[in-house]
Amino acid sequence: MNIVTAFRKSALLFAATLLAATASAQTSTWKIDPVHSGIEFKVRHLGVSNVHGTFTHPTGIVHLDEKDIVKSSVEATIDATTVTTNETARDNHLKSDAFFNIAKYPTIAFKSTSLSKAGGKLTLTGDLTLTGVTKSVTLALDGPAPPQTDAKSGMTRSGFSATGTLHRSDFNFGPGFPPAAIGNDVEFTIDIEMDKQP
Repeated sequence: MNIVTAFRKSALLFAATLLAATASAQTSTWKIDPVHSGIEFKVRHLGVSNVHGTFTHPTGIVHLDEKDIVKSSVEATIDATTVTTNETARDNHLKSDAFFNIAKYPTIAFKSTSLSKAGGKLTLTGDLTLTGVTKSVTLALDGPAPPQTDAKSGMTRSGFSATGTLHRSDFNFGPGFPPAAIGNDVEFTIDIEMDKQP
């Protein structure tokens, strides 16, 4: 191998390494902060009113592509045991095998499959696993918010909100209750705060 060939190979190797490092720098990892994140939902009751509830302390990871946002991804887990509607008897019923069956399915999982952008709006699609059934759901995203760095701790934070609607029948959720008693459509809002990882 002559010196010119060796130089060319070294230059190509350097360029490839530089490109890989640049690509890596464009993607950052963020951890969902369970203390400052939560989920709210509402469902129609007897066709006359809405029942509201919440889940707390979701966990998960966001891989954020800072150059091309649609290449980002999300994986999250919701603790089904935290469900509350501020009514003990109803909450216990929701936790039973008639609904969430938390003894068998203590968590709800979400894993994104695609992220698209149109008209300045982001739409996140992913697989939601609820009581052992996995179906695709679509969420409208607001965010992510511009990152903020805490001068004292050095922690960089961001966040986003997501809204969507799922159908109970898709997940065979609460099959003993017809839509006239409990609406088939469950509307939900997810608020996430996330911390950038080193």
